[in-house]
Amino acid sequence: MDLQLKGKTAFISGSSQGIGFAIAEQLLQEGAAVIINGRNKEKLDQAVAQLRSLGMVSGIAGDIATIVNEIPPVDILVNNVGIFDLQSFFDLTDEDWLHFFNVNVMSSVRLSRALMPFMLEKKWGRIIFISSESGVNIPANMIHYGMTKTAMLSISRGLAQLTKGTQVTVNTILGGPTYSDGVKSAVEQIAAAQHIPADQLKENIFNATNPGSLLGRFLNPSEMAQLAAYLASPLSIATNGAALRADGGVLNTIL
Repeated sequence: MDLQLKGKTAFISGSSQGIGFAIAEQLLQEGAAVIINGRNKEKLDQAVAQLRSLGMVSGIAGDIATIVNEIPPVDILVNNVGIFDLQSFFDLTDEDWLHFFNVNVMSSVRLSRALMPFMLEKKWGRIIFISSESGVNIPANMIHYGMTKTAMLSISRGLAQLTKGTQVTVNTILGGPTYSDGVKSAVEQIAAAQHIPADQLKENIFNATNPGSLLGRFLNPSEMAQLAAYLASPLSIATNGAALRADGGVLNTIL
């Protein structure tokens, strides 16, 4: 299927690795030009070099609050940047809550505020929020993270209300447990410390934390990226203001 992305330009936040990197790969393969982003310039330059054979790619290094005014007008915005960790609610400080909100939520607010007016002016554009099933099924040990992912759902739906009469769409992907670079690194470190194979620990962790998964394994970042590429496409015009799942069937609600 031709997703008709040739000639389109995308900016993806937090895309020097993991899900964001996979989305960049997919969009480049479909013919879009892509601007990727990460805080570490060396890692970002390495990611750009890895992607260069696929198409027109460049990078902007830095935190979103710092670089938002450097980003040129684009056709597609993917609000992907995010952080997570496991912490007891009772150990979280005000500073922890504000840090998570600033990185996971305000980065999307800042980017959408800066880039959406151009899309509305030319009456075409795509904004995609990478949220999580944790925004619906809030983990007890990641309440601060789940809160930010719920907030993304609200912002995305609200922004979609501003697109009437245009071909701009705003949608959210509810991602499931994904074996991203960050998760892989953590699993390998724990496995090494416990002197067990990483694949065994990976399976044990997944089965313990996601017993209701219909897929029965971690998602690959590319499986999230394929849905993101469709939502970035002109073919997805009938999907707007929606929260779509790529969760492996973890959520057991109908809607």
